[in-house]
Amino acid sequence: MIHYSCDRCRRMIDPAHEVRHIVKIEVHASLETPLTEERDDDRDYLSEIHEILESVDLDDEQPFDEGDYRKLSFDLCPDCYHKYIQDPLGSESSRHVDFSHN
Repeated sequence: MIHYSCDRCRRMIDPAHEVRHIVKIEVHASLETPLTEERDDDRDYLSEIHEILESVDLDDEQPFDEGDYRKLSFDLCPDCYHKYIQDPLGSESSRHVDFSHN
């Protein structure tokens, strides 16, 4: 029998009695060039792509290491799911750090 536990609070999740939420996160480096105010409609994109492919040496290390791409999956109980949806990046919880006034 498969047992599930919440990856946030570590509580056991019983799929027969409650919903198990799966959160999938995919992180990768952006290879896009920044947008500029002016657009060059006469740009030869195929030529640029060809130049980039020609410059890549397949024998050398890859231009991006494995750390540039991550695919993660987490199981959440209903309570942790609602907390996650309210603040997916955890930005609110990091703002509540109080320091003493010495």
